[in-house]
Amino acid sequence: MAMGLKWIDNGLEMLCEEFGEKRVRHAIDAVKIFQVDIPGWALGSFGGGRFGGFSSPAAARNIEEKLDDAMVINNLTGCTKNFATHMLWDFSEDGIIADYKIAEKVANEAKQRNLELGAVNPTYFLAGSHMGSFISPDKKTQKRYIEQTILAGTIAKNLCNGLVTLWFPDGSLYPGQIDLKKAYERLKSCLFEAYSKMPKDIVILIEYKVFEPGTYSTTIPDWGTSFAIAKNLGSNVGVLVDLGHHHYGTNIEQIVMMLISENIKGGFHFNTRYAADDDHAVEPTPEMARIFYELVKGDVIINQNQKKNWAYMIDQASGRENRIQALVHSVDSLQLSLAKGILVETEKLSILQDTDEIISANILFNNATINADVRPIVAKARLEKNLPVDPVKAYIESGYQKKIEAERGN
Repeated sequence: MAMGLKWIDNGLEMLCEEFGEKRVRHAIDAVKIFQVDIPGWALGSFGGGRFGGFSSPAAARNIEEKLDDAMVINNLTGCTKNFATHMLWDFSEDGIIADYKIAEKVANEAKQRNLELGAVNPTYFLAGSHMGSFISPDKKTQKRYIEQTILAGTIAKNLCNGLVTLWFPDGSLYPGQIDLKKAYERLKSCLFEAYSKMPKDIVILIEYKVFEPGTYSTTIPDWGTSFAIAKNLGSNVGVLVDLGHHHYGTNIEQIVMMLISENIKGGFHFNTRYAADDDHAVEPTPEMARIFYELVKGDVIINQNQKKNWAYMIDQASGRENRIQALVHSVDSLQLSLAKGILVETEKLSILQDTDEIISANILFNNATINADVRPIVAKARLEKNLPVDPVKAYIESGYQKKIEAERGN
């Protein structure tokens, strides 16, 4: 290894001394096999325009350019082969009706770039949904969205990785605006109708959000509501956790533990939020490390048997940064968090828990999730896959950004 990378060897030596060579090796191998979906919507012009005209530099103008950018990200990171889509942005001519033939074309375009289509997201919040989608009192609106959801299942089974994720922006702005019970029952009725006509060998994850766009009520506001609906639909339905979709300070890792304990299918939309929005790039925070600890401990990640794994996706689209750099940064943060979650010395921790050594248990836990410098682990994993040690720097130096700015002129 070149002298400039000696810090990797030195760092690994220190980590092995503290956590053991076997555990460090396990973390390296885990980083090498971890995969996460890239969100196609983050690569277009969506987002960031509510409070100004700024758009991400050289944002993709069409699905082909989104796939070009996704290919570059996958080539740099080696773990983003799956490209998540939104039905009415990626498989529609008019933003109203989705088209299977367009989805076929997109799937073929993805294959040409050594990518695959990942999670399919029906789009419930474009034209005609001002009174909601499944809670809309307008039967034509309900029917249109039910048909789109059924089509999403067919596309997921035939062209993608068999995963459909559902997020409903349905809700209200003021008390009294809608009948809360009628809205909830309308949503359940529409969802049951759609589910009854969807393939049963796909996975469906129901997302929740505490608020936005409705500021008084959201029809599926929390994990418990998603859980209840999922349990009533079928064994192939589960809960999608989006990190930004919680009250500030929510113990998300405890939600993860409960879902795993209840043996329900689960998945993640990864992002970072500081107050009430969820569009920022992922950062390797202590919270993220704690979440990955529960995922590792719960055996729902990095299994060779993919059916045992939860679904992992990034969901971000902030307006002020270079989106490609932001997505690569998110991947880096997730890999660092995974490595920290694996380094927790579970056997020692269990003994301290059983003997009620409160502070010692906390210190041991934090040694991995906060104090450990796991950058050498992630760097080693990349070197073993012939990938750049610093993918953000590699992107900047690649010249791709200048190329697409010249070509796209935006």
